[in-house]
Amino acid sequence: MQFKLQHTDPGSKARAAEMITDHGSIKTPIFMPVGTVASVKGVHQRELREEIDPDIILGNTYHLYLRPKPEILQQAGGLHAFMGWDRNILTDSGGYQVYSLSGNRKIREEGVKFKSHIDGSTHMFTPERVMEIQRIIGADIIMAFDECTPYPCDYKYAERSMHMTHRWLERCITHLEKTPLLYDYSQTFFPIVQGSTYKDLRKQSAEYIAGVGAEGNAIGGLSVGEPAEEMYGMTEVVCDILPEDKPRYLMGVGTPINLLENIALGIDMFDCVMPTRNGRNGMLFTAEGTINIKNKKWENDFSAIDEHGPTFVDKEYSKAYLRHLFVANEYLGKQIATIHNLGFYLWLVREARNHILAGDFTPWKAKMVKQMDKRL
Repeated sequence: MQFKLQHTDPGSKARAAEMITDHGSIKTPIFMPVGTVASVKGVHQRELREEIDPDIILGNTYHLYLRPKPEILQQAGGLHAFMGWDRNILTDSGGYQVYSLSGNRKIREEGVKFKSHIDGSTHMFTPERVMEIQRIIGADIIMAFDECTPYPCDYKYAERSMHMTHRWLERCITHLEKTPLLYDYSQTFFPIVQGSTYKDLRKQSAEYIAGVGAEGNAIGGLSVGEPAEEMYGMTEVVCDILPEDKPRYLMGVGTPINLLENIALGIDMFDCVMPTRNGRNGMLFTAEGTINIKNKKWENDFSAIDEHGPTFVDKEYSKAYLRHLFVANEYLGKQIATIHNLGFYLWLVREARNHILAGDFTPWKAKMVKQMDKRL
């Protein structure tokens, strides 16, 4: 993978760059729609390509391991071929999903023993096994297996967890070197910074991760319930340490405002289920603020969903019609809201990139944060 830093905003640490893999170019900052089980929920791949137009999407090792299962993916020729997606894919290692199982998993030095949320069957994820699974899935960017600590988390637990994540990282790297590529393109490996919300642990972990010399680096264990200011504080500490000539990926973040604030701190890549999950619940993100389309106030509002929106749904459907679909529990409503939200998120990061290149990102961000903080 190549990473070309193109411009840094003079008023912040925001960067515009380009990543190039065997599946094409990724212009950053970038938001990755979440395609957990080889599908961005409710969106056809054609709509994803032509309307939302992301350079990269995300899949999840835990979910793809449980179904359709690695053997099916290998028979298909990898995840790209299986789902009919010819652009970039990143896979999360499953550490966060295992963390979220809470009572259904046991974490030990060897790895994590867990029960499937589907049928209760028992499975074991070790760093070695997760690397093998991600080779089979065949994503362009693959993640180290880590432990995502909860919030709040006491210092001693966070410290022990961080050191175990570092030891697991070494095992990931060692095994990955012995595990051959299965398809005719390369894979890039990202390790993950942990340390909960403790500044000294985050610094220690970031220094360790930077020393590994990977082609890109990720920040995990944030956006798990901590206040936004704590998230920004930890991101700033880590970005000051991670190398400037490598992409930085903040995992699982976040709201549109979270994206802009973290871009200003030097983050290049994001993913989050918020635009799709909130869309299915009737929440629409716009440049003017957030809309709860279920509210009665939209019942006879026949204006476009978003006059300035980038996708076809924004202008072809009215707020009144979309509200009707939600009230009637018609699945088309969830699909329209999902396409709108994903289109907005991609528009937002691309506008951020344009303003970084133009040198006026900081005043533009301040204006956008103020506008998007409104409830319409």
